[in-house]
Amino acid sequence: MKPRFRVIIDNDFSGDPDDLYALVHHLLSPSVEIPFIVGSHLRPGDHFDPSTSQADNAARVATEWAGLLGSDVPVIAGSNTGLADPRTPVPSAASEAIIREALRDDTELPLFIAVGGGMTELASAVLTEPRIAQRLTAVWIGGEEHPGLGLPFPAAPQTEYNLAIDLPAAQAVFDSDVTLWQVPRDTYRQALISRAEIEVRVRSHGVVGRRLADAIDELARSVEEHFPMGETYCMGDQPLVLLTALHSAFESDPSSSTYVTRPTPAIDERGRYVHRPDGRPMRVYTAIDNRLMFEDFYAKLALFAARSG
Repeated sequence: MKPRFRVIIDNDFSGDPDDLYALVHHLLSPSVEIPFIVGSHLRPGDHFDPSTSQADNAARVATEWAGLLGSDVPVIAGSNTGLADPRTPVPSAASEAIIREALRDDTELPLFIAVGGGMTELASAVLTEPRIAQRLTAVWIGGEEHPGLGLPFPAAPQTEYNLAIDLPAAQAVFDSDVTLWQVPRDTYRQALISRAEIEVRVRSHGVVGRRLADAIDELARSVEEHFPMGETYCMGDQPLVLLTALHSAFESDPSSSTYVTRPTPAIDERGRYVHRPDGRPMRVYTAIDNRLMFEDFYAKLALFAARSG
């Protein structure tokens, strides 16, 4: 199968284990060519990784998991810190690689960047070289609910997790000319699978499946005393695969998921949207095709386990 798109994967792999599921799924998807993977940082002192070298740790984790799949896709560490403000980049090897990939003229494959955490590297790349904004599409898991769309967040108002990783970076990308497909919090929270599914559909498929299942079990044990997780887990980064690799055969598009087109808002210092009627059009996904997304993941995991013995 020939690839239809290039996809740069950018995620905080030393954090929540849902990003490992999305990474495995992407690497097992033949319709996308992955030039490289970016390991990105979390918030300072994050409980998943309180170190000061989060991006380096994320890159090491991604390298290990790519190796389990026999993949030789390069892994690059991003910046270990976020932007100080929405106008000043924090250059890194990862942001430089994004610029080089976006400016390539030896391929006609459209370019996506699939961001499952903060947008530090994309923002730094666009601030450094604004021309790339017209040469890629960013799919971002993050941001708060949009007024009038979907369900409100049931807890007390708080800044959405990925947005809080680097608020100035999100402000910079929203203010840029980058084509943006957003999967906000109320939509990515739909990506639930049960712990029973993980045991039956994931753990049973080889070393990779066992390690993916163990990652959820280890997290559940670590928080059990203060935060019983219950029977489900949110694979909130999995839509990155759905929206880049699982397009329809004709008139290519992730046509089984639904979105609305809205003017891209600004983001204020509290992480809230500021309506901007003249903002460039952006997609805000309101519903995702869980059946296709997860059944494809389970099937690819099973096929890989069968091939690798």
